[in-house]
Amino acid sequence: MASTAEHDAMRRALAVAANGPRGVNPQVGALLLSPDGHVLAEGWHRGAGTPHAEVDALSKLAPDAVRGATAVVTLEPCNHTGRTGPCSEALIDAGVARVVYAVSDPGDHSSGGAARLREAGVDVEAGLLADEAAALLDSWLTVQRLGRPHVTVKWAQSLDGRAAAADGTSQWITGPAARADVHRRRSETDAIVVGTGTLLADDPALTARRPDGTLYEHQPRPVVVGRRPVPSGAAVRRHPLPLATDDGQDLPALLETLRQQGVQRVFVEGGPALASSFLRAGLADEVLVYVAPVLLGGDRLSLRDIGVTTIAQARRLDVASTIPLGDDVLYVAALRQAQGPDEAQGPEEAPEEGDD
Repeated sequence: MASTAEHDAMRRALAVAANGPRGVNPQVGALLLSPDGHVLAEGWHRGAGTPHAEVDALSKLAPDAVRGATAVVTLEPCNHTGRTGPCSEALIDAGVARVVYAVSDPGDHSSGGAARLREAGVDVEAGLLADEAAALLDSWLTVQRLGRPHVTVKWAQSLDGRAAAADGTSQWITGPAARADVHRRRSETDAIVVGTGTLLADDPALTARRPDGTLYEHQPRPVVVGRRPVPSGAAVRRHPLPLATDDGQDLPALLETLRQQGVQRVFVEGGPALASSFLRAGLADEVLVYVAPVLLGGDRLSLRDIGVTTIAQARRLDVASTIPLGDDVLYVAALRQAQGPDEAQGPEEAPEEGDD
């Protein structure tokens, strides 16, 4: 049973973990406690190639000062050698007597640290403040579970399911409250993906902005998908982060590239063809649908072919929340399972000019 001192240490470890960067590696914090519960040292992971949190904390003490100590860590100590050695071995070599951690490491290669520690005679307790640690590591844990970034597909539509009027105009279907919500959600993601049709039609900046026009501190990196070139004067070229482009013919490969670059959450906001491609390929984990109380008619549907030919193939969703935003309503829903009967079609194989 974890002591009061260990509970306090885990809360501190979670706080210092947040000092580390979000990216390919998890944010991890660690504290070392003396046998009577006093804090000896703390550490956190500062990014790929740097010492892990446990080793960072150990480095601040003389070797003899650690013997008999307790290590409190937000993530199970790793048990593999990458750019750095296994933390489980470092703790054993230092003479740590007890390890308390919050969340188990889900990695096939990095997990097993707890078993190795127990094998060496170290007392191990798992699950202390697990919910708090899982919330901190939510994006990283999702990537480990999926093997790719988490994908949110967003679109705005009229009440009758249209993304634009007959002439292609779509600004603005929704009101300012809905648009502000979109920008806030953009600021919580790592990459925003649009198709070249949307880019050419609307010239979006793809930044995350507050209602007063100022930029949020965290900006998603812009990604434009499609075969048509991005004009030299496009607003997206003035984005604070470098523009990435992709032909869109292999969406899983695009997501893998983004994962390798440290992207954990992708926000797809690129029109009916691109949204349909992600859904058809079974690569959408969440959808955000902003519904405005307007009627447009016509054939500018908010979605196209997503691989459903009969009602039995309907993509079933679990609605997590329904949020009023001024006159509009946001539906937040999750796909019940990955479904992708066909490989992803590129976003420009079917749409009309300027509509993807």
